[in-house]
Amino acid sequence: MIFTKNKNFHKNKKKDSFSTSHIDSVKIIPLGGLDGIGKNMQLIQYKDEIIIIDAGMMFPDETMPGIDKVIPDMTYISENKDKVKAIILTHGHEDHIGALSFLFDEINVPIYATKFTMALAENRLKGYQKKQIKKNIIKSRDVVQIGSFSIEFIQVNHSVPDGVGLAIKTPAGTIVHSGDFKIDFNAIDNRVIDLNRFAEIGDKGVLVFLSDSTNAEKAGFTSSESIVGESFEKIIKNAPKRVIVATFASNIHRIQQVINASICYNRKIFVLGKSIEDSVTIAENLGYLHYPQTSRISNLENLKKVRPNKITIITTGSQGEPMSALTRMAKQEYGKLKIDASDTIIISATPIPGNEKQVTRNVDKIFRLGANVIYEAESDVHVSGHACREEQKILLSLVKPKFFIPVHGEYRHLKYHAKLAESLGIPKKNILVPRNGDILEFSPNEVKCTGKVNADSVLVDGLGLGEKDNIVLQERKILAREGIILVFLTVSLRNKKMLSPPIVKSRGFVYVEEYDELIKKTIDTVKDKFNKIMSYNDNKNINHKTISNDIRKHLRDFLYKKTHRRPVVLVAINSFDHQKNK
Repeated sequence: MIFTKNKNFHKNKKKDSFSTSHIDSVKIIPLGGLDGIGKNMQLIQYKDEIIIIDAGMMFPDETMPGIDKVIPDMTYISENKDKVKAIILTHGHEDHIGALSFLFDEINVPIYATKFTMALAENRLKGYQKKQIKKNIIKSRDVVQIGSFSIEFIQVNHSVPDGVGLAIKTPAGTIVHSGDFKIDFNAIDNRVIDLNRFAEIGDKGVLVFLSDSTNAEKAGFTSSESIVGESFEKIIKNAPKRVIVATFASNIHRIQQVINASICYNRKIFVLGKSIEDSVTIAENLGYLHYPQTSRISNLENLKKVRPNKITIITTGSQGEPMSALTRMAKQEYGKLKIDASDTIIISATPIPGNEKQVTRNVDKIFRLGANVIYEAESDVHVSGHACREEQKILLSLVKPKFFIPVHGEYRHLKYHAKLAESLGIPKKNILVPRNGDILEFSPNEVKCTGKVNADSVLVDGLGLGEKDNIVLQERKILAREGIILVFLTVSLRNKKMLSPPIVKSRGFVYVEEYDELIKKTIDTVKDKFNKIMSYNDNKNINHKTISNDIRKHLRDFLYKKTHRRPVVLVAINSFDHQKNK
């Protein structure tokens, strides 16, 4: 069953609005996570009680110039803040915790997370002093009672330590959330996914199962993280000089394996980049990362004292982030550290959808510098933290849900996962591929889509928030595509004349060789239009706004005829009159 625009809601309004007072029902409302990799957030609502699962962000794509991040719309949470009882975090990746500070702008409720996840969340909320936040650290197999919800935390494998799935018991039935997971029997920290507990919960009966869909297109099993460690050992052993490894800051298992391989071949470790430095410090303090202190280089000055063939640098930039250390080194803009032809660069990550071009550009730039670049396409230097199809089958078979909802992925991932569930015998009518904002109401024997809440993407630009298609973003796209023309006029409205020739400036609009002739014609056009405005209007009707609008509209038409482009046109008027009506 696919819910899109809720076509039957108004048609069946009388039936759907029926209150099942004699039958318990529970609502699941996804606010994010169903339209791409990121901004994961689901609400579970029973009567007047709501718990929130995760509060993630999404990285902006190339259609969002100047945008820092994308977060879920939290209007429904704000409107129902008195009903919200808790926030539950499944793990510490940005696509699950990156919107926490914005969420706490709306509400102030207890937060529940495992030790490492909580530490990453606290780091994310550092400097956030508006409210005192009550933090509850839990362990796998812990059970907490929050109002009508009994929530059990179940250990899973992922590419960040301390990930958990959830079993949420409600009066209407049990809801299981897989969290982001894979099945890795050779886990680096020896903490293997708790399949036994998933099976036990499945045997008792599960009403709804929400499961990670990221790799639903991929057959087989996801490789073990330990494979990457073997690759690191071979590469580091044979590297002639420095090794520079770029990976996700939160992938502590990956960082541990880089450290292990480096120590094995007598290399010192240098960590470069604020986010990865923070993660390493947190992991070390909490006992999730282990290395001799003598193996760590503390600063760049000490780095210069070590021979290049005894250095491994662990850094940020695996996604081609513009301000990351690796990107700046690729551009030769990181003054204190430059890449040379003897370096070996390992990109130990796969591009997040939308980041492929900037990652590829970085790789090309590093190749041009003569360095040896090793990345996933040619070597086992990265494995996914998400389950492939066979692992998804195993968890579905153990949980045995009545209803199934694929989550976390692009729409095609959700559809592939839905087909997989159907192949295992779950009736098609019990498999839902909803949209963000759908209100899914479950009772023991049925599910209904009883409405929709606002769940558009909200864009974060510095400290500002805006809607996905706001006017600022549209103007930025036009500026990037077409450029801008600036017109400055000094006039006397009383005398109906210009006091000096118009000044016209162009940025990002025309090539240099076209510039002089077009600017001259533009100046003449502005003069002509101004004189016509002055001759056609009574003095009382003339003001800056009217003149500016008329010249701008006329100039846009003129420029389009000349260039077939539509730049942003801005007209600024300076009048030396002291009329009331300027």
